[in-house]
Amino acid sequence: MKPLILTIILLLTPLFADVQHLFLNNKILHSNIPIVDIRTPGEWSDTGLLKGSIPIMFFDEKGGYNLEQFLKTLQQKVDTKKTFALICNSGSRTRMVADYLSTNYGYHIIDLRGGIRYAIGKSFPIEPYPPKP
Repeated sequence: MKPLILTIILLLTPLFADVQHLFLNNKILHSNIPIVDIRTPGEWSDTGLLKGSIPIMFFDEKGGYNLEQFLKTLQQKVDTKKTFALICNSGSRTRMVADYLSTNYGYHIIDLRGGIRYAIGKSFPIEPYPPKP
């Protein structure tokens, strides 16, 4: 009986998970939806951060990652029971991470297509990293 229940849960998880692949817009920016920047500290320093976003590195400079540490920090800084957005440099990393987190953890995620490059190109507000005291 237990394997049957586990199978049903695994099959239903994608039905409750949700990823929206959207370009950043003012509605998203001015909502209460947290935006998590998954780039590296070097990238944050180079371009700055989308104003109000939460920097939590997923992939390091060599492409490695620590899923356990990422999830721990994410859950400390974001209510993962509610929708949140992910942003990276161009949108390729967030697409992969958003799909994975949604499928495996049931998170509701907005994958910000075009990433920080799109945000800069559209003149969305950027703040320096690290933040000035």
